[in-house]
Amino acid sequence: MTEVTGSDFCIAVYREDEVWEAEALPVAVTDSLDTILKALRQLPSIGGVIGLTAIGDDFFIITRVTGGSVALFVSDLTASVDWPLARQVLEYLDIEIPYDEDLDQVLPAGDLSILADLGVDEMELCALSGDLDLFPDEVLASLARRLGFGPVFDRALDGVLGQ
Repeated sequence: MTEVTGSDFCIAVYREDEVWEAEALPVAVTDSLDTILKALRQLPSIGGVIGLTAIGDDFFIITRVTGGSVALFVSDLTASVDWPLARQVLEYLDIEIPYDEDLDQVLPAGDLSILADLGVDEMELCALSGDLDLFPDEVLASLARRLGFGPVFDRALDGVLGQ
């Protein structure tokens, strides 16, 4: 198992009374996809919950839970070679885990339109995922600003990173 780092986090975002709320989940939830899903399902949102998970400097996952429905996006499927959490996402999505010779580029996978109804289309999400100048937390912060919940995400992230 790959070790949890100080920059691993999962922040849940949801709307309550027409206002965006963000809540940092315990870092231990980043150990497994099942734990993330269980934690997101426990949050009080009728309209669904978005989980924004960053693992080190390597990749991020967007999870969207609405009722019994789950949508997943992973920024780089090649992370599954080194990270059990990325491997679990691919298994959930029934996507083949790549071999070492397939690891020459960043390859996003899953529901590319996971945020389209909120204003971030497939092209923009893939472009952000492939931007090697940005760390996962920076991409997620950029998405949060684009989606209209930047300030609450930033506060939750500051709490996680101890800033």
